[in-house]
Amino acid sequence: MTSTLDRPAPAVTAGPSHSFAGTWQLFRLALRRDRITLPISVYVIGLIPAATVSTYNSIYATAASRASLTAGLGASPSVRLIYGPAFDLSTAGGYTAWKYGTFLPVLLALACIFAVVRHTRAEEDSGRLELLASAVVGRFAPLTAAVSVAGAAALASGLIAAVGLVVTGLPVTGSVAFGLGLALVGWVFTGVAAAAAQLVTYARTANGISSAILGVVFLLRAAGDSSKDVSWLSWLSPIGWNTQLRAYAGERWWILGLLLTASAAMAGVAYFLLPRRDLGMGLWAARPGPTSASARLKSPFALAWRLQRGALIGWLIGFAVMGGVLGSLVNGIDGVIGDSEQARQIFERMGGSTAVVQAYIASLGAIFGVVIALYAVQATLRMRSEETGMRVEPLLATSVGRLRWAAGHLVFALLGSVLVLVVAGASAGLFSGLQMHDVSGQVTSMLKAMLAQVPAVWVVAGAAMLLYGVRPRWSAGAWGVVSVFLLITLIGPAANLGQAVMDISPFTHIPKLPSAPFTATPLVWLLIVAAAAFGVGLASFRRRDIG
Repeated sequence: MTSTLDRPAPAVTAGPSHSFAGTWQLFRLALRRDRITLPISVYVIGLIPAATVSTYNSIYATAASRASLTAGLGASPSVRLIYGPAFDLSTAGGYTAWKYGTFLPVLLALACIFAVVRHTRAEEDSGRLELLASAVVGRFAPLTAAVSVAGAAALASGLIAAVGLVVTGLPVTGSVAFGLGLALVGWVFTGVAAAAAQLVTYARTANGISSAILGVVFLLRAAGDSSKDVSWLSWLSPIGWNTQLRAYAGERWWILGLLLTASAAMAGVAYFLLPRRDLGMGLWAARPGPTSASARLKSPFALAWRLQRGALIGWLIGFAVMGGVLGSLVNGIDGVIGDSEQARQIFERMGGSTAVVQAYIASLGAIFGVVIALYAVQATLRMRSEETGMRVEPLLATSVGRLRWAAGHLVFALLGSVLVLVVAGASAGLFSGLQMHDVSGQVTSMLKAMLAQVPAVWVVAGAAMLLYGVRPRWSAGAWGVVSVFLLITLIGPAANLGQAVMDISPFTHIPKLPSAPFTATPLVWLLIVAAAAFGVGLASFRRRDIG
């Protein structure tokens, strides 16, 4: 009789059955985690083009106004630097493709980059992916799920844009070309982010590399489009390919092949590199830190500076460039508007003045303010990422108090946003002043317009702190709040939204300096609202559990 001890043990199957096992489950998990931020990005990016069509038809209703628009824009290298070449501005479709052919792909590319890195490299940083990989998740499953989520989001944005343009009455062919070009640029940078996530060890570095590549290709496109002598530079940029697609102006369908090939090549690089590194590590080894901390890191503020400085420097550089580019348009803004009385009325509504130059400066301040509010949200929510990364609890177990730790990060949300506004205003004033031979006057006007936005920016940061302190799981909703304000600021004056809707945004209540008289009352009320939001958020954070 054979003893049970002599019988062979049953075979135990451990680990995934194949390299892509668990992809569908991770895909669904990523969608659930991004159920707030990603749909907001998709809908905002997808719906903006359609909102422009009716505005164009009402503003440039006559052939003369459209001819004046074409002549004014076509003669300005600064305009081509920002928006790209204007192939056909005589139709609503051509105008829409020109106006959004560069900026919407950049926004979509950023959304794709952050989504891919968040579900690949950031998951490895937190240690969660190692736990999943030890069970039934295949080696390629996390990357495939992340790429699928970002790719689906890009395709959804392109589809919404195309359908929205068709619904407004534009030709189907041009609408499909516009939507596909937008989506495929997102696919290209989905691949870029996927490859960057294999090269480096930390999510912040992967985001930085991917965003830097996006910035380089945008500058290549801008340089090529603004000067005929180096026009070939545009063909080195996927964003330049998108403008050369010429939606509504004799579509070049073969350019979609370039975008598709580039996206497949970058994704192929990521899949090639993935099995050649260890889980949790990048192909480029992280530089070992010093054995002991520097004396400069012995305070919560010093630690916050170490964590926040990269983002702050990036925003400062970006807005120094953007301020200079948009400031250079001040002297030629009359030519850009052309003979359209409706366009002048929109500028007057945004800028609060019948003087077009003054109205443009005021509207520039509002636009910069609401965009810089994105930085304020990012800086505030860095506390949430530190908390979910389980780096806060050990720190708070020492002598560091909660409010002191939070204050270190909020300094960058509050004063950092002011610094970005100052740099943007100084750059815009310098470049416009050089053209108008009035540097001091233009710098003063620009700084007034920018600094007036500070209370509204702080209200947005306060809303982010309130959500983080009271309901940390809802803190991503701060992106939705600032997105609503962004839409109201950019589209509201052109769409002739009612005052009740416009008043939802704190930026509506800012005095439209330098054209309008300065009134302190609305600024004081905005500061009170911001202080209340920060107070409630900090008080709630002090009492709630960490994690």
